[in-house]
Amino acid sequence: MGPCRLTKDGQTGICGATIETITARNFARAVAAGAASHSDHGRDLAFTLLATAKGEAQGYKIRDPFKLIKLAQELGIETEGREINEIGLDVAETCLGFFGQQTGELPFVERAPEKRKELWRKLDLVPRGIDREVVDVLHRTHMGDDQDPEHILDQAMRTGMSDGWGGSMVATDLSDILFGTPSPLVAEMNLGVLKDDEVNILVHGHEPTLSEMILAATSDPELLDYAKEKGANGITLAGICCTSNETLVRQGVPSAGNFLHQELAIITGAVEAMVVDVQCIMQALPNLAENFHTQVITTSPKVKITGATHIEFDEHRALDIAKEIVRRAIDNYPNRGDVQIPQFTHDVVPGFSHEYINYMLGGSYRASFRPLNDAVMSGRLRGVVANVGCNNPRFTQDAAHDYLVRELLKNDVLMVETGCGAIASGKRGYLLGETALEMAGPGLREVCEATGMPPVLHMGSCVDNTRILTVLCQVVNEGGLGDDISDVPAVGIAPEWMSEKALAIASYCAASGAYVILGINNPLEGSEFVTDHLSKGWEEKVGGKIEFVVEPEEMVRRILEHIDKKREALNLPAYDPEKFGKSGDWRMEELMELTPEERAEAIYGQPAGD
Repeated sequence: MGPCRLTKDGQTGICGATIETITARNFARAVAAGAASHSDHGRDLAFTLLATAKGEAQGYKIRDPFKLIKLAQELGIETEGREINEIGLDVAETCLGFFGQQTGELPFVERAPEKRKELWRKLDLVPRGIDREVVDVLHRTHMGDDQDPEHILDQAMRTGMSDGWGGSMVATDLSDILFGTPSPLVAEMNLGVLKDDEVNILVHGHEPTLSEMILAATSDPELLDYAKEKGANGITLAGICCTSNETLVRQGVPSAGNFLHQELAIITGAVEAMVVDVQCIMQALPNLAENFHTQVITTSPKVKITGATHIEFDEHRALDIAKEIVRRAIDNYPNRGDVQIPQFTHDVVPGFSHEYINYMLGGSYRASFRPLNDAVMSGRLRGVVANVGCNNPRFTQDAAHDYLVRELLKNDVLMVETGCGAIASGKRGYLLGETALEMAGPGLREVCEATGMPPVLHMGSCVDNTRILTVLCQVVNEGGLGDDISDVPAVGIAPEWMSEKALAIASYCAASGAYVILGINNPLEGSEFVTDHLSKGWEEKVGGKIEFVVEPEEMVRRILEHIDKKREALNLPAYDPEKFGKSGDWRMEELMELTPEERAEAIYGQPAGD
């Protein structure tokens, strides 16, 4: 009697539930699971900030007091004349209150454009509290409760928003406060970051709390000496998945790869310990590790895996626990067998927080999104695409990410990326400024040359999709590209999605006014009504929509069609790549190869004598 699945056309459940109701319920439950996962990440960070502010979290401190003060002021917390830890305590307790809040509105909704907030309030979509919306959707999708598919899907939107404008936004802000707001730095990606003569420790999952302490432990002189006693020349820390992104964008810790690299890393034979926390961790890892010497170590009270070693993490003893894990990895080094590390790495420049993008475009005193808006309005940038999400074994790893990035850059589309999609680009070498010269269309190349930025911006981990929401809000507030997120020539894509979190992200982005395309398959194909409603129905209601598109070529076509439609609605000039040419350093190199007469004609369009 539920959750139900129908396997034949024309079936109804024994209670009479239709395929439309059942499909909507199952989608809503997936959104609830995704929202709970990302939001719980935010809750844990609020507890870490609370313990840090009380002086009870070993090894932690508030690394971005300026962002803490700014957030406190946004939340109405007094900051004048108060100690940083005192402010941090109030911020942590306030953020924890968002989870149990029963009435009213989540405060971060105020960051949205005015027109968007008015629409949400009119449709009763503003989340009241993070946990309340997750519980609400689970209750109403129980057997015998909500049976109207459109009504169920409305609550799915509201539940997704409790994550995007609640739990994930908390996670991003508090991670920045505790560990530092990202700014660009140089690092490396791919399996070649592992070292054949050093102790290799991989952190895998999604939470940055333990990985920060393990990073500190790997620099401990006593442990480095201990590693040498065991025959190693040092200790290498690298990451997998979004724990990797968290340490990559802040400390430059190299990334060994994304979701489908976790097994490949173990079969190199070079990994002494894979330390995991939550989300996207394959149960197959301990069984695989039995064929090698790798120890799989679970650390979260929420996650145990049969066959793995469990060392439960506690912020109050964080550094001691991290040192224990590093020591175990060192002890395992002499147990190595054959080592085969693929010698592939690429330099990457990650760390584009929305704060840094503001600075990059205007400097310390003129920080602004105006140059970005102007580039879109002039047509140098056709639009913006957020490429996010997972790998999926139903599709060749990274192939869709790779194809879409290459095609969209050619069409002068700026890419912003998070999660495994960002790592996919890093492994291909796309997170570098040189990529603009090699792959971008003429307008995007001009913008990248002028700002020095790569045409693909790594913005962080999965929860940092909220940074993309913030960027869209700032673009709207800057003016010239409409008065709502739904007006902006932008699209969100998750071409290799596999996680319930992806459906939660898609739901809050669509509810915010964005067009979202997911690849691989359509999990709602059993109901034409539900499939159409997430597209046409949601677009009519909130201006955003979700579509499932399997073929990457069709994704590109729909993305560009949507961007051009939004440009036309804003009365912007039609996209014309011939309007912009080679510029900057690239242009100067070409000009210097010409004779003075040819150079004058190329610059002025007429012979030198004229």
